[in-house]
Amino acid sequence: MTLNLRSTTALCVALSLCALLAVPTNFPGLGGDARLTLVVFVLATCAWIGTSIDDTYIALGAGLALTVTGVISSDTLFGTLGDDTVWLLICAFVLAAAVSRTGLAGRAAVFLVSGARTVRQLVHLTTAALVVTAFAVPATSGRAALALPVFLALAKVLADRKRLVVMLALLFPTVILLSAVATLIGAGAHLITVSVLWGTTGQHIGFTQWLLLGLPLAVASSHLAAELVLLTTTRRADRTGPVHITPEQIQRHSEQPVTGPWSQAEKRCVLLLATVIALWCSEPLHRVPPALVALIGAVVAASPALGTVRLKDALKTVPWSLLLFMAATMAMGVALADSGAATWLVSGLPAGASPMVFLVIVITVSTAAHLVLQSRSARSSVLVPLVVAASVGVGVNPVAAALASTAAAGFCHTLPASAKPVTLFAQLPGTPTYTPRDLLRLSAVLAPLTAALVLFFAVAVWPLLGVSVTR
Repeated sequence: MTLNLRSTTALCVALSLCALLAVPTNFPGLGGDARLTLVVFVLATCAWIGTSIDDTYIALGAGLALTVTGVISSDTLFGTLGDDTVWLLICAFVLAAAVSRTGLAGRAAVFLVSGARTVRQLVHLTTAALVVTAFAVPATSGRAALALPVFLALAKVLADRKRLVVMLALLFPTVILLSAVATLIGAGAHLITVSVLWGTTGQHIGFTQWLLLGLPLAVASSHLAAELVLLTTTRRADRTGPVHITPEQIQRHSEQPVTGPWSQAEKRCVLLLATVIALWCSEPLHRVPPALVALIGAVVAASPALGTVRLKDALKTVPWSLLLFMAATMAMGVALADSGAATWLVSGLPAGASPMVFLVIVITVSTAAHLVLQSRSARSSVLVPLVVAASVGVGVNPVAAALASTAAAGFCHTLPASAKPVTLFAQLPGTPTYTPRDLLRLSAVLAPLTAALVLFFAVAVWPLLGVSVTR
């Protein structure tokens, strides 16, 4: 669908729905604030889908409209910027800048990849390394930027085996996107989900609980996807040939040392990162909020004596646009819940729907949502408030439903424009990479399998970890 056709369709849908909502006699059970909220929600969603206007600009406009009309207060709108999750992400990016400055990523790549002797070992060792980066670098676009130099070094080492280079080009963004669910800071959408759950149900998901629920799913889905990428982009002859990548080969294509004695900066950075992650994971023991731990770590990482990066340089890496987007969409979620709009939207669902059917619908819609909403955060902003409200009506645990929706929305591999990491690795001048046909071939198999895996975790694994399917 071309941009003009998509824009026209979205505009027609938006105007039609707004016209229906503007007539007082329509939908008699809908209050005034709820009507205004739905009008703003419809216009924002259609703008996200059908226009090229910046997502953050649309979200800020929606938040402003809700405030001016009195649906939410200005304190609610501006208070979202002070939310713990926003500060957590800011400080996590400062820590990530410190890690990137030291060149630890290259050493980690050598440590893992140089041990591979077969193509399959190379694929799964690379996958394991990419999963681990979810703990060090927040947001999928940041991890893709960190991993790109490592991929380019591998591509030059394997330049005589073009199919393997194409396979690795597809493997990197695929694993980066699917493994994001491992941690709370893996994607901005996770922080939106946590905020919506807290504001709507009063249930809080901390770093440790998310790690317990998300890491097993991230590991399983990432290695499943790695195997599918290997099988769909290479031939048997490509997979049977030996692989031997030495540290010296990677060093020739890296600007920073990947072998030899560690510098003092590298040692300090590793110690700091390990301490921060350990404190995040042990939150139930010391009760220090993750955002405060991240702030302490960021201050140390940027300190003149112990740090490895200057604060002003680290702050340049923070995606301020994403933070504003998160804050504005949090305010939209509050408006949907407090005005009664979310409850009204899901009131038409059949009361007798089984939890299994409900979860299947949620996971299917969330998996397919990237075809119309490219922004992962926008998908969660639209879907999670509705999923949480609907889950109450059918007797499903809101936490399980919200987690399933967010995890399923992590699949966004169908088109080059579906996610920033996919776009980044699809545009590499001078390096063989995948085509849209490769993405479609992979998505045809990966989409149903990842959806089924999320459903399996929601009904069989998460209940063992304390999150039941029903309330």
